[in-house]
Amino acid sequence: MTVEIYRDAWGVPHLRADDARELAHAQGLATAHDRAWQLEVERHRARGTSAAFLGTEALGWDRFARQARLDDTARRCFTALERRDPETAAWVRAYVDGVNQGLPEGARRAPEFTTAGLAPGRWEPWTPLGVWLATHVLFAGFPAKLWREEAVRHLGPDAVDLFATDGPGTSGSNGWLVTGERTATGGPVIAGDPHRYIEAPGVYQQIRLSCPEFDVIGLAVPGVPGIAHFGHTGTVAWAITNAMADYQDLYRERLRRTGRGDRVEALGPDGVWHPASRHTEIIEVADGDSVEVEVIETDRGPVVINGDFISGDTDPEGDSDASTAPLSLRHPPRVTEDLGFSSLLPLLRARRVADVDRAFDDWAEPVNVVQAADTEGGLLHRVAGRVPVRSEDNRTRIVDAWEPGHEWRGWYAPMPRGTVDDGIAVMANQRGPATPLGVEFAPPHRATRLRALLGARRDWSAADMAALHMDTHLASAAPLLDHLAALDGLTPEAATLRDRLLHWDRHMTADSTEAATYAAVRGTVVRRLAAHPALAPLAEPPLCPEVFRPWLALVPRVAFALESLLRAEELYGIDRAEAVRAAVEEVAGDPPKGTWGDTHRLAPWRALPDPSYDEYDEDGEREPGLSGDHDCVLCTSAVPGLTDRAARGPAARYVWDVARRENSLWVVPFGASGVPDSPHHRDQLPLWVRGDLVPVVTDWTKLMEDRTWRTER
Repeated sequence: MTVEIYRDAWGVPHLRADDARELAHAQGLATAHDRAWQLEVERHRARGTSAAFLGTEALGWDRFARQARLDDTARRCFTALERRDPETAAWVRAYVDGVNQGLPEGARRAPEFTTAGLAPGRWEPWTPLGVWLATHVLFAGFPAKLWREEAVRHLGPDAVDLFATDGPGTSGSNGWLVTGERTATGGPVIAGDPHRYIEAPGVYQQIRLSCPEFDVIGLAVPGVPGIAHFGHTGTVAWAITNAMADYQDLYRERLRRTGRGDRVEALGPDGVWHPASRHTEIIEVADGDSVEVEVIETDRGPVVINGDFISGDTDPEGDSDASTAPLSLRHPPRVTEDLGFSSLLPLLRARRVADVDRAFDDWAEPVNVVQAADTEGGLLHRVAGRVPVRSEDNRTRIVDAWEPGHEWRGWYAPMPRGTVDDGIAVMANQRGPATPLGVEFAPPHRATRLRALLGARRDWSAADMAALHMDTHLASAAPLLDHLAALDGLTPEAATLRDRLLHWDRHMTADSTEAATYAAVRGTVVRRLAAHPALAPLAEPPLCPEVFRPWLALVPRVAFALESLLRAEELYGIDRAEAVRAAVEEVAGDPPKGTWGDTHRLAPWRALPDPSYDEYDEDGEREPGLSGDHDCVLCTSAVPGLTDRAARGPAARYVWDVARRENSLWVVPFGASGVPDSPHHRDQLPLWVRGDLVPVVTDWTKLMEDRTWRTER
């Protein structure tokens, strides 16, 4: 068998092989060469063993991964995949074999292994499924139910809608499709950008996969074979956004110990105590003592918050504090033993929209909105994934496991479909076709702005889409500016500041002093509202594992719900006009010294500090300044009131020209390589910051002039 690996001018791997299985092996090999350290970190995170080399900062995640039984779920899903779909299981095994073959060489090139004192471990056949699960298990934001429970407990049921918005732990995307009636070529264009935490190396890998069956370009998830989310086969292209569906439930459990305490029972909705599985695991910690974790699973699912039960204090009659009761997690992959990997090969083989549609019928996790178009005029706009049918209480709150009526009753079907109106379809996590499946959605600002911009022309080209990616208009500034406009009796300095903001164009550009001033006022308002005695009970969240704390932090919750809080008819007796007045006076007394980009800087997550970039401060203060904001199309998200630093943003940008694939474009935040001394480690970062895109190379002749690797197998 012949396998060829080429690199284009940006170091993007283009792989060719004689069949799909050999190609999967090549993808694993190339990924291990380029992203060995990233793969090792993800493998350990999926197993809950990352604290062994990353230290106590990783302990919270490892504890959750163990208690949620991520590795065991991945193993079960792979075993089921072998039974249901042996071809895909063998294809995944081939990818894993390639990873294992390439890791020794990749590790030699990655200095992080030496820094961490770590040798690469062996991947198991189910490791890609574990990586996928660990990446997405918090994607749907089930910890938001912890927040809602606290908000209702302290403020009442109206708080659920009042604080409902795209919260700090969720991820989203922009995605749009324009049909041939609105393009210069007469063929469709699909474009967008997934919003995730920005990691270095990046969470998406530009890649091309080619064999006699298919030739696909797209964005892969390192550690997972194929191209799941964003791809172009030459005749059909597809892309996804987060549907914001709710498909994970939290159950409040009543548990009791039996025997010598090494056995556990859980009270079921039938009034009977049922055995729960229980064992202990040891988490090794690099810079501390090892930690013992008790792992319990009831008929609902794994207990992810042990609560008082960890010390055996839970009252089996249920009289203990409900806020500290054990909580179990029920989510589809644990129930069905299916992560949707049977979609991956059919997506690569797709030739038309109908093929993509059928492939996504097998999609499971996470639940997404899919857009697709083909060269024959076919269009697709649908929701894909698995959502259980259950009570409304399950969807919004934590429910009692021992109460009847909270069981799952099958799966939502058929999945909703959207429309393409006047040649345009836009999804940006707003309410749309997935509305029946969700509880909280993103505000409509990004979607509304994109539709307005797209509707202004009928001659769009692929190259034109870069400007839309970078749009910085902030519609959500309106309620705060309305409050400013209503103020009177300000000091001269505050009145001048207010007038500047009222004449501001509402664009969050990096070089704007007005954007910096607006952000300063907004942050001060957020802090003042969060400090009000009416919200004080929420300032101290209940004891819970640290992995859930971002969902329970009051300042971010106020920040992301600010638009709703300022517009609400009444807010628990809080004088919002006075809060805004005080904020303007405070900022006027100590105004920002520079522009929005001076403080709104990229803050990527790294498992270890990057040793090759000592020109950057360790805290990242000299990473590039960014335009955009949370509700802009350019969604570079900070946390008002807490930090201007942007930890979330476009993890990639893509433009698929369906008619002429060679005109397609893309970019990632850093580069194709995760190796610090590679010329392609950060070569795309300046383009990503400016909004430029890299051409997608499709000409094999050009690539063959710079062939970098060939092997006979």
